[in-house]
Amino acid sequence: MLIDFFFTLKEAKVPVTIKEFLTLLEAMEKNVIDSSMDDFYYLARLTLVKDEAHFDKFDRAFAHYFKGINAAFDTKGEIPLDWLLQRMKRELTPEQIAALEKFGYDKLMDRLAELLKEQKERHEGGSKWIGTGGTSPFGHGGTNPEGVRIGGKGGNRTAVKVWEQRAYKDYDSERELGTRNIKVALRRLRRFARQGAAEELALDQTIRATANNAGYLDIKMQPERKNNVKVLMLFDVGGTMDDHIERTEELFSAAKTEFKNMEFFYFHNCVYDYLWKNNRRRNAERFPTWDVLRKYTPDTKLIFVGDATMSPYEILQPGGSVEYNNEEAGSEWVTRFTNAFPKAIWLNPEPEGLWQYRQSIAIMRQLMNNRMYPVTLEGLERAMRTLSK
Repeated sequence: MLIDFFFTLKEAKVPVTIKEFLTLLEAMEKNVIDSSMDDFYYLARLTLVKDEAHFDKFDRAFAHYFKGINAAFDTKGEIPLDWLLQRMKRELTPEQIAALEKFGYDKLMDRLAELLKEQKERHEGGSKWIGTGGTSPFGHGGTNPEGVRIGGKGGNRTAVKVWEQRAYKDYDSERELGTRNIKVALRRLRRFARQGAAEELALDQTIRATANNAGYLDIKMQPERKNNVKVLMLFDVGGTMDDHIERTEELFSAAKTEFKNMEFFYFHNCVYDYLWKNNRRRNAERFPTWDVLRKYTPDTKLIFVGDATMSPYEILQPGGSVEYNNEEAGSEWVTRFTNAFPKAIWLNPEPEGLWQYRQSIAIMRQLMNNRMYPVTLEGLERAMRTLSK
């Protein structure tokens, strides 16, 4: 019954072989795991994936093939106490503020604790129980301006905090572009120079030297001509950026091809006091943002890539991050980056026509001195012209 799963992985370009597939079947035949979807996922990944670079492709193929098999929501788990004590901040409309004052954060948490004790089964819709698709403040997929998202993806992106551990995925730098236009646009940012070892034939100099040497061959070599523009790219990953993975991967792939002197880091929603380069080890391998600011020279071209779609609190307030209580506001860090690297732009994969409806985008554009551009051919050309000035 898993043959189609095997071919699904092959179609997703996961380099799985028949031998590895037979190893998985043998392990299942010997009952090395319990009959759990989670256990099967880890066993399949262990036996079928040889390189962690393919984990994301495997995850997407696995989710596509087994979609809905283990979707039931279990409400028996306890809410971590430290999560309940975290501050929750959000930019609210006057109507939402009035509703929040009526209900209150402490009451919200007390009511959630009561419901966890009272509720005995899964619930969909409605305005009271923990569930999906309703107007209750608790659950996911519904509508409530001051809700607590539990157990799944949000519907309207209005949750104040998220009770779930996200595993952000690295962008695949080997992804083939659907079009060459992105590469062509990025090529506007060029500054060629010949540096390094003399390993390339200098044809004109060789002809001239041979002629001056009475026809005896006199070969001249020269360093390879390379684009020596230095680029630092900071990618937003996870959350609302999941909607833009394909386009961002194309941009990432094109940038790695065109910019040989390119470094990249990841952040979530807004830059704070640390960045990371591997999303699966993001909690163990962090790079202090101060070190990144000091490492690269001021002539480095800085490119932020993100949809800038978040609560304005995440940009403007200490403690505004949805993941932890950051000591300094994200706006402080964005300003430090633009001061350290005068040639800085922000590429936004969201359609430019929607920017006017997002308060956080307006704030970020102001912090970037209006140097925000859409990820379109025309937008990339404008962005490269700005960086080239």
